[in-house]
Amino acid sequence: MAKGLIFARNSKIMAEVIRMPRLSDTMEEGNIVGWQKSVGDKVSPGDILAEVETDKATMELESFNEGVLLHIGVAEGPVAVEGVIAIIGDAGEDISQILKDIETEAAAPKAAPESVEAAPTPTKPAVAPPVAVTPAPIPTPVITSTTSDDSRTKASPLAKKMSKDAGLDINRIQGSGEHGRIIKRDVEAAISGGYATAGAAPMMMKASTIDPSFYGDKPISQMRKIIAKRLGESKFSAPHFYLTMEFNMDSMIVAREAINEESPVRISYNDLIVKACAVALRKHPEINASWMGDRITYHKDINIGVAVAIDEGLMVPVIRNADLKTLVGIKTEIKELAGKAKTRKISPEEMSGNTFTISNLGMFDIEEFTAIINPPDACILAVGSIIEKPIVKDGQIVIGNMMKVTLSCDHRIVDGAKGAAFLQTLKAHMENPVKLWFTGS
Repeated sequence: MAKGLIFARNSKIMAEVIRMPRLSDTMEEGNIVGWQKSVGDKVSPGDILAEVETDKATMELESFNEGVLLHIGVAEGPVAVEGVIAIIGDAGEDISQILKDIETEAAAPKAAPESVEAAPTPTKPAVAPPVAVTPAPIPTPVITSTTSDDSRTKASPLAKKMSKDAGLDINRIQGSGEHGRIIKRDVEAAISGGYATAGAAPMMMKASTIDPSFYGDKPISQMRKIIAKRLGESKFSAPHFYLTMEFNMDSMIVAREAINEESPVRISYNDLIVKACAVALRKHPEINASWMGDRITYHKDINIGVAVAIDEGLMVPVIRNADLKTLVGIKTEIKELAGKAKTRKISPEEMSGNTFTISNLGMFDIEEFTAIINPPDACILAVGSIIEKPIVKDGQIVIGNMMKVTLSCDHRIVDGAKGAAFLQTLKAHMENPVKLWFTGS
């Protein structure tokens, strides 16, 4: 559990109102997961009051006050930044006026914000295409035929109606009635999945294989809210364009095998891609940039975000100064940060400051895809799987190990020629690892 830097001023003169702090740069509200203290409990500085889920991590709400917990504003659920969480004061202290003031404050109309040109907020926690928040319809797990005609099938009228209502192809049900006639019990057996059909396959999945708790409406997590908001803003405010290039990975496969014979930790292709991108970014600083509304910032440090999939969505831990780190250092850091991300123990600082992002779906057999830019980056690299395929080499058709990558670019910062030049440098390093060792070790 990551510790949050929390709030309160130390006061024993009067009750202290504790408000929801802003725990990350993208946070607009926190979700109270549970309380560690109850009303009437004594509280000392350093005590954990509650657990708060933010868009990036689950934080411990730490008290800097001494006294008694007199009031809990929200037992469980979302609270806006600066919303009242609790009141701490002396035992028996009258807080009725404070509660009235809080109610008045909540009822007061909010002043409309002044219209200003928005600049992107530095580091957002996800790299992936936007996902729909409406649950997808549940597919009917049945075997049917689009060309079936049950008008000549030997079946009772009731059996025909039952099979039609259940979405079954009656032609594939084995009849047990006179002369193979399909009757009620045959359809019931097919629906339950426990009866042999003419197609030698059950007509429907057994209900026991479906988890009913998964389906239906679910509340949106803080992480999913911020993914939907920030990636929507990125997609529709930054003019994306895409450049795809194919790399021959034959030499890199040989080099990786040689590295892993000596390396204390097993180096993955993703580690090699991170290193190669970092070295290429140093040669192409115009890619390592951010659109800041009224200016473009070119970053001296190369901090690469690596998308990590977790149950709630995606997190993007950041490998700082990746061009200066060894492969072993990159591997160790990615493994540590990915573990923290999956257990929601990663800190906001460990997911901030990215200047370039990599999203790798190659391990899922995805050959090629495009990714949405992770603001405020200028680009994100989408990496596909390594596939054996026929290629022409030295005038001969041979089998090559090929990998496609797609660079998504913000056209406000990067033009096509600059993006293509970056990919050419990256290709040179990936296809000839010797260049990588001499320029990036």
